[in-house]
Amino acid sequence: MGGSQVIDLRHITLAHWVGKSFAVGAFIAAVTFPLALYAESVAPSCDAPFSMIRFTNPLSRVAAKLKNAKPITIVAIGSSSTAGAGASSEASTYPSRLAIELTQRFPDHPITVLNRGVGGEDVRDMLKRFDTDVIAANPDLVLWQFGTNAVIRNDKLTGDDAAIREGLAKIQKIGADIVLIDPQFAPKVIEKPDAAHMVALIASTAKLNDINRFPRFDIMKRWHDIDHMDFKTFLSPDGLHMNDWSYGCFAKVLSVAISEAAQRPILSAMTAPQVVR
Repeated sequence: MGGSQVIDLRHITLAHWVGKSFAVGAFIAAVTFPLALYAESVAPSCDAPFSMIRFTNPLSRVAAKLKNAKPITIVAIGSSSTAGAGASSEASTYPSRLAIELTQRFPDHPITVLNRGVGGEDVRDMLKRFDTDVIAANPDLVLWQFGTNAVIRNDKLTGDDAAIREGLAKIQKIGADIVLIDPQFAPKVIEKPDAAHMVALIASTAKLNDINRFPRFDIMKRWHDIDHMDFKTFLSPDGLHMNDWSYGCFAKVLSVAISEAAQRPILSAMTAPQVVR
């Protein structure tokens, strides 16, 4: 058929991800959201190549729930950027936006995203409430965001890797899927000497433990360095926390990664891409 192709991410197959990504370069998840804090004539594109966001491993627990038409529970645990500092309302936090995005992709599956973010916490603080705030919910997927507070406080990172492994062990014991989320790319973070170390620590921990990582730091860095967005476009006035637009984009791109990884075992057996034109 003639005309441009419009991709419906709710129905896209793995064959499409692979075939089209090589045909056109890298998949770009593009969407626009209204900016709540900064009025601009044209809202920026939500830019994140699929090659950057694709998880290493499928989400087997979530996939099983989808296959058996069971409700899905996701726990988002973290500090202030999970709680939603900088958002105009609770509805604009990334967990709230993620629930909407995933429900749109999987309308026949009840999906609950629990926001367990507490401002100011580091890895050790979160571990103290893992049993009550994470394990007790019996989640199918845990999104664990951490690292920013340790960096901006200039805390010594010695022992953080052991604390992270302890948290991972608790999650793995209940069989939930895991995604680690690294710090935000923001002036108050990148000015610290340990920022790159923390991002590398999270990446190496994910690799050594064969679990998924969502590269928030690199995605936001791309907005600034490649897309030439000013920090005020995707950050709150404090120069640290995200805003409504970036939380929305974060949730949109994360939902793409989750959707593909949760359907990967199913979609890998399908050959014909389902594309809405």
